[in-house]
Amino acid sequence: METSPVWRAPRLWRLLLALSRIVAFPLIRLQVSGGLPASLQGGPVILVANHVSPFDPVVMMAACHKVGIVPRFMATGGVFRAPVVGTVMRHCGHIRVDRNTAHVADALPAAAKALAENSAVLIYPEGRIGLDPWMWPERGKTGAARMAAISGAPVLPVAQWGTHAAIPYEAPKRLGRALVTAVLRRPVVQVRFADRPVDLSAAETGTPGAQAMHATRLIMDAIDETLTPLRRDEMRTPKVVDTSRPHDPARIRPRPP
Repeated sequence: METSPVWRAPRLWRLLLALSRIVAFPLIRLQVSGGLPASLQGGPVILVANHVSPFDPVVMMAACHKVGIVPRFMATGGVFRAPVVGTVMRHCGHIRVDRNTAHVADALPAAAKALAENSAVLIYPEGRIGLDPWMWPERGKTGAARMAAISGAPVLPVAQWGTHAAIPYEAPKRLGRALVTAVLRRPVVQVRFADRPVDLSAAETGTPGAQAMHATRLIMDAIDETLTPLRRDEMRTPKVVDTSRPHDPARIRPRPP
């Protein structure tokens, strides 16, 4: 991977990361385990996380700030088109993904450039809030695998659990009621950084497309493995059921019983 000048996070982004912990505190009890392994310190890394609630980005910001990671998010183009928010996203160095458009491929070179600057790039490989009936990660998109192949950067799984108990899928609909409930209950939300990157060596043969698909399966399996300790007592049905969340069995991944 060609080396570029090391990225320096804007002060505004560092401030927002600190503020995310203040925003999260009255709504949840955040528990973070793990962090960036010593072998990955100072270099590029692709953080891959499961996606269960609209509140996930705030929680990931707070968790990353707690362990000293300054991530650059890959986010849907709609966020970048929003007034004020879009300007902040661009200023803070985040990466736009225009899904379902002719410009979607532009995200990969942008991500590769960010990784060449030794950035930590965070992506939700499912590409949406997961709609698996049991809230396990769905089949992933190949973006993270292709980023790893282009850049050579390691892929580190991050699992989160419990955000759905604070802010449900339907937000911002009925957001006021959800916020009041969260303040009163302060559910536990856990974030766990894996202790090692995903071993993608088994996906180094075949056509580029086949390699990307194989690597994506390995990445999603590693997220599963990282998530399992966080929900040991709710491996099938979650204790908190988000009734506003639809189910889509089309992208369910096969999992061991």
